[in-house]
Amino acid sequence: MATGETKMSKEQAKPAREKRGVPSGLWLSCEDCGAMIFRKECERLMNVCPECGFHMYLGARDRINTVLDAGTFEEWDADLSPTDPLGFTDKKKYSERIVAEQKRTGLRDAALTGSGMVRARRVAFGVTDSAFIMGSMGSVVGEKLTRLVERATSERLPLIIISGSGGGARMHEGIFSLMQMAKVSAALARYDEAQGLFISVLTNPTMGGVAASFASLGDIIFAEPKALIGFAGPRTIKATIRIELPKGFQTSEFLLEHGYIDRIVQRADLKSEIARIIDYCGK
Repeated sequence: MATGETKMSKEQAKPAREKRGVPSGLWLSCEDCGAMIFRKECERLMNVCPECGFHMYLGARDRINTVLDAGTFEEWDADLSPTDPLGFTDKKKYSERIVAEQKRTGLRDAALTGSGMVRARRVAFGVTDSAFIMGSMGSVVGEKLTRLVERATSERLPLIIISGSGGGARMHEGIFSLMQMAKVSAALARYDEAQGLFISVLTNPTMGGVAASFASLGDIIFAEPKALIGFAGPRTIKATIRIELPKGFQTSEFLLEHGYIDRIVQRADLKSEIARIIDYCGK
């Protein structure tokens, strides 16, 4: 018995051998069709599924690289960083959440703004990123977009804003956040009076206060295929108006059919389409 117990204890003491297999992270699943995709192939296609063409999440930095000419982006107002004016706390303090999000995403807040070239045409360029607190419009997002619009007005530049925001006002900042919708919209009104060209690009998702303000105010509105676009979720709307909603009523395809957007543009074609519109409008 003693010998048997010794053998068992030695076997139990041996470290478990690692199973050989496919290294993690090489493959990902399409959010739409569920197909398994080789990650490098997906990245080569700008995060578009090669099987069904679904446009998956693309971060702000990658958006810049796919739309602007290489090495031409000059960031504006990079030093702006959010504060905690209300001392807000939910599961954690808002001040702590900001630091955690900055470390996780590498962004100061949910918007990047600056200037760059699109096929050798200089533009003012902004992008919001849903990775940072769902791309919600905090004070910094509103301030950066407002300054972007004002500088585009003073320098007479075409304005491009790519919206990737699943949230509207950022609840952690209360009324300070709600004010940003009006502030950015007012700046766009002045830009329009100066006869500027604003091209708004809607991606998946564009919801809440972003969809209800600047994202809907473009002279030209593009959208990516199958993008979720709207103000509130379907359940909220249905509970409010108490009628059956059309299938897919918050998709870019439905909105194109009903005149809300001007064109659905594949991600790979967006750069060329923007350059074509700038030339057509003489900007």
